[in-house]
Amino acid sequence: MMKLFEAISIICLLVVVTEAANNGVARTPPLGWMSWERFRCNTDCVTYPDSCISEKLIMQMADHMAADGYKDVGYEYICIDDCWPLKTRGADGRLVPDPARFPSGMKALADYVHSKGLKIGIYTDFGHSTCGGYPGSEFYLETDANTFAEWEMDMLKLDVCFSSSADFKYGFPAMEFYLNRTGRQFVFSCEWDWGMGDGANYTHMAEFCNLWRVAHDMEDYWDNVQLVIDVYANNSRNFSDFTGPGAWADADSVIVGLYGLSADQERAHFGMWSMFASPLLLGADLRSIKNESKALLQNKNILAINQDPLGRQATLKMKLAQNKIYVFLKGLTGGRTAIALFNSDYHGQPVRATFMLNQLGLTNGNGYSFTDGFTGMARGKYMPATEINIDVNPTGIDIFIATPV
Repeated sequence: MMKLFEAISIICLLVVVTEAANNGVARTPPLGWMSWERFRCNTDCVTYPDSCISEKLIMQMADHMAADGYKDVGYEYICIDDCWPLKTRGADGRLVPDPARFPSGMKALADYVHSKGLKIGIYTDFGHSTCGGYPGSEFYLETDANTFAEWEMDMLKLDVCFSSSADFKYGFPAMEFYLNRTGRQFVFSCEWDWGMGDGANYTHMAEFCNLWRVAHDMEDYWDNVQLVIDVYANNSRNFSDFTGPGAWADADSVIVGLYGLSADQERAHFGMWSMFASPLLLGADLRSIKNESKALLQNKNILAINQDPLGRQATLKMKLAQNKIYVFLKGLTGGRTAIALFNSDYHGQPVRATFMLNQLGLTNGNGYSFTDGFTGMARGKYMPATEINIDVNPTGIDIFIATPV
């Protein structure tokens, strides 16, 4: 017997008109906030009234995104992750928001977020259950797409717990088809690559998804950040070739402002996610984030690198100083190049990076003016064969913008 998702896929391929990567959204990497990293699956609103997954939490995050400067620099999505519905579907087969935690309903919550000039995202799972044990969308893709559209959601994250990877190539295009058929624009965030390893088909992902994960889930400690950076450095089967306007390799949540990183590590994490043109979905509690982390997340110079219209993903050019310094390049509009010097070493002193621009393929005969990627301050002019020496802090980063003279 033909698999259900295979049959759906055949139907979709016959009638689908709009592909996710060309659906008019996410032309630059989405900026926003997502509930999972900080608040996980906390549903106990009696014991934890201020940190349970609830409409109160989502509304407060929208309030702070709108009022505290995040919206002004481009952040716009407030995303609900797992654990928002009841444990069973309604009699009509639809997902039901937990009425104790979402008493106003999802449409009213979406209206509230929209009233702040922001957009709202929601979560479901491709399998029979979500990772947190709530009803998944298996056999309900069309129903759930219609429900999310009726609630006026703007982004959908489709996870892959309790599902078969053999069905991904049918199911993700099917959900994309049903979302498009609602007539409402969705940013479609796919966990498609998770667990696929060498079986990941980046051509397929970029064709049907606006965002597609390329690494493991983020956790609040430095080694996890380093592992993700190494995934992008290795660039398995050149997945960077498939990223660009409408389709982004997703490095997962930004953990700046949580508990596990030093100030230098926060800079390195946020700087590299921006170099990678990854979506920047914040995980911190915006109500209590420390000022230094907030200032970093709102750094217009770094955000401009992430949001550059060319949409190029930084790739590793070389390693220096006994492979401790990773040198990443990202092409920008106007013939400019962002150069990131990331120090993977954690010992207690800076490491010196010594290089020449012609080693990086930057050979303009009149040289390049340098500006600091974080401050925007001028850092002088360098010719292609000029030796450059820069000391980079342990687990730290320096970013420069090289502009042809």
